[in-house]
Amino acid sequence: MKDKEKLREKIRKNYSQVALKGSSGCCCSLGCCGGDPVIDTNAAAKNLGYSEDDLTNMPDQANMGLGCGNPIAIASLQQGDVVLDLGSGGGFDCFLARRQVGETGFVIGVDMTPEMIKLARKNAGDSGYKNIEFRLGEIEHLPVADNTVDVIISNCVINLSLEKQKVFNEAYRVLKPGGRISISDVVATAKIPESIKNDFANLAGCIAGAEHVENIENMLKNSGFIKISMNPKDNSKDIIKSWMPGKSAEEFVASYIIEAQKVNLNNNFLENEETVHG
Repeated sequence: MKDKEKLREKIRKNYSQVALKGSSGCCCSLGCCGGDPVIDTNAAAKNLGYSEDDLTNMPDQANMGLGCGNPIAIASLQQGDVVLDLGSGGGFDCFLARRQVGETGFVIGVDMTPEMIKLARKNAGDSGYKNIEFRLGEIEHLPVADNTVDVIISNCVINLSLEKQKVFNEAYRVLKPGGRISISDVVATAKIPESIKNDFANLAGCIAGAEHVENIENMLKNSGFIKISMNPKDNSKDIIKSWMPGKSAEEFVASYIIEAQKVNLNNNFLENEETVHG
C-alpha cells in the first residue's frame, strides 16, 4: 500500500504541474503524451468529439486538452439532473454539463489535485456559476453522499486509479437507483508490454494504467451495475497514435465509451443484464 501511496502522490504532483502550467503541460491530448505541449487545445478537443459550440464561451484554462473522448455527448443529460464528474480537472466537462442540466440541476466535480480544484473554482467563480461545486477528494473515496447523483461522467481518469474496483464501488454507492455512468476512458485490448507498463510517464500519460476491457466489465458487474455497454470510439486508433507516435500503442489500448446503470428497485431492469460490446 505504501508503494501505491507513493505512486498516487507522483500522479498528483504530475497533474498539479499541469494545473500550474496550463494546457502546455497536459497528458492525454494531441502530442502531449509524447512529451510535446499542446499547441491548440481546441483542435485537440475537436479530435475527441467536442463541437465548436462546446468550446464557445468556455472559462479560461477550462479546456486543458485532457481527455480521450467526450462523455457529455453520450450522457443524455436532462434539466434538473445532478451530475458528478470523476477527475474534473479544470472543470471543462463540468461546465458543459452545467449548460445541459440548467439552473434546476447541479454539477459536482471531484479531483485529488488541490491545484486543479483551485483552478476550477476560480473558473466557476469568475463566470458567476451558482449550480456547480468542486470538491477535493479521491475517486476511490468520493466526498459525496449515498444515492444522490443521477449521472456520473469521467474523461480519461479512471485508468489512472490504482484501485479501480473501489472507484466503481463508490460510483455505485453515490448514484440514485436507476442512475448511470457515462464515461470515456482508455482500456487495454491486449497485453501491454512491460517496458511501457513500468514507465511512470506512460502511467501519467493514460496508457500504462489501462485495465483490460474484460476486467473493467467484471469490475462493473462486481459493483452491481447492469445494462453495461462498452464500445471503442470510431477514431480511437488516431487518438492513441497522436499520444505515442511510432510506438504502436493503438495495438494494445483503445479509447472506449463505457456506460452502465445502477439497479432501480422500483423497476425490473434485471432482464437486461447483458453486456454490449462494440
